[in-house]
Amino acid sequence: MMRVILTGAVWIAAFVSPALAVNREAVPDTGTIAFDVFRGDSLFGAHILRFEENGNELRVTTDVELRVRIGPVTVFRYEHDAVEVYEDGRLTRIDTTTLKDGEQLRVSLSRNGDVFSGQGSDEEGNRQPVSLPASLTPSSHWAGYAPGLDTVINTETGNEMPVTITELGMTNIEVGGRQIEARHIRLEGSLTLELWYDANGEWVRSRFSARGQDITYVRRDI
Repeated sequence: MMRVILTGAVWIAAFVSPALAVNREAVPDTGTIAFDVFRGDSLFGAHILRFEENGNELRVTTDVELRVRIGPVTVFRYEHDAVEVYEDGRLTRIDTTTLKDGEQLRVSLSRNGDVFSGQGSDEEGNRQPVSLPASLTPSSHWAGYAPGLDTVINTETGNEMPVTITELGMTNIEVGGRQIEARHIRLEGSLTLELWYDANGEWVRSRFSARGQDITYVRRDI
């Protein structure tokens, strides 16, 4: 894939309307984004995205598995599997399965004109019908978030999730053993996360706190 380096105002403009056309430059040449996930200094699990392009279709598969063990006993387990399908840069379908706090959550939404419709879940795993504006972007992080964005699709439940996006400026960070310039933002929703994206909009780092624990995403490659 030919990559175009975006800088300054032009770079930020790439994120103004992500729901209208996903930023294909955020798709890595390797076809994979893989993070090792750390809880403090301990390896906690992995978050892996795989990208398949076929003509005008882009399929993004997400696999997240996080576990805490004390000896042979698993005391915390989180799993999230998702498939997003884009045609001509527009999200047309999203299907997810999440194991969270012992509950199984499922989402199956497809685009019908100006809405996404289908089935989602509440936090207890109860299935429920969902109808959302097709202009919303999913909370899967990889494609970035537009400045001023205030609502996304919660990929765990399929429901609308209010968010606040704060631009924290461009910063130099180390990724894969080298220094790169990255867009740094804070996303406040069901969690408050800090996210970093390289000059093409490719997701390169994340950090947040959950249940009193500091969680850090470290890219395996770049």
